[in-house]
Amino acid sequence: MRIRTVLSFVAALCGSLHAQTPPVAAPAAAAPAPAAPVPPSILGFAVTGTATLGSQYIFRGLTQTDGKPTVQAEIDLAHADGWYLSLASSNISWLTDAGVGTMSAGVEVDVFGGYKWGFAKDWTLDIGAIRYLYPGDYSHVAITSPSTTEGYLGLSYSWASLKYSRVLSAGNFGVAKADGSSYIDLSLAIPLGDSGWTVLGHGGKTTYTGTGNSPLDYTDYKLGLAKELKGYTFALAGTNADTKDAVYTNALGRNIGKGRVTLTITKAF
Repeated sequence: MRIRTVLSFVAALCGSLHAQTPPVAAPAAAAPAPAAPVPPSILGFAVTGTATLGSQYIFRGLTQTDGKPTVQAEIDLAHADGWYLSLASSNISWLTDAGVGTMSAGVEVDVFGGYKWGFAKDWTLDIGAIRYLYPGDYSHVAITSPSTTEGYLGLSYSWASLKYSRVLSAGNFGVAKADGSSYIDLSLAIPLGDSGWTVLGHGGKTTYTGTGNSPLDYTDYKLGLAKELKGYTFALAGTNADTKDAVYTNALGRNIGKGRVTLTITKAF
């Protein structure tokens, strides 16, 4: 920000020594705007976070709450050297909605971390791993534990990012013997000048490994708008996934990946 500093004042003199006009007073310097608060830190890691309220929770084109509202929170630790660690949580219902039995998992907890390297102007390389956790008792149901571990590699330039994720655990969100499954996506967040509006675009491809798992493969898309207003970000987006009815229809008779519209409100702190 610019701060105007007055370095001198101008004295106006006219007439004789017996009739002098007083010096013209210098304008007052503009008061500096308050500096942005410095985020708290732990061992050199800046601590920030977000809280989100949404009309539903969409993950890779699939509703995780069967179209019902979601409350989410995330806390992030980031070091100036590029290392980061995050913890996120959201309510879910997709496990119970699948109709395979009563399970105590009504929440998803994600733990992820890695390293971001800004190697050129507007260019960032991101490498890390994430663990999706679904606390619950699965001993009496006919699925493997849905908890999943992925490694990922991302490359971003300005408002565009490309990311490749690969399953490292034996199971992939409840599908057994699916290690090596992958997800690749291209995401865009295009700012519209200084208006505060952002155009959101996304396309992703899910590929399952393992014998007989190919019907689970699908492609998903998203198009939306976001607007920052008084510290809150409002986003409205339409999503669609070409998920097959035979494998993605829940016990309530709804395909969890077909066209949907979602509104979210996010507050950063």
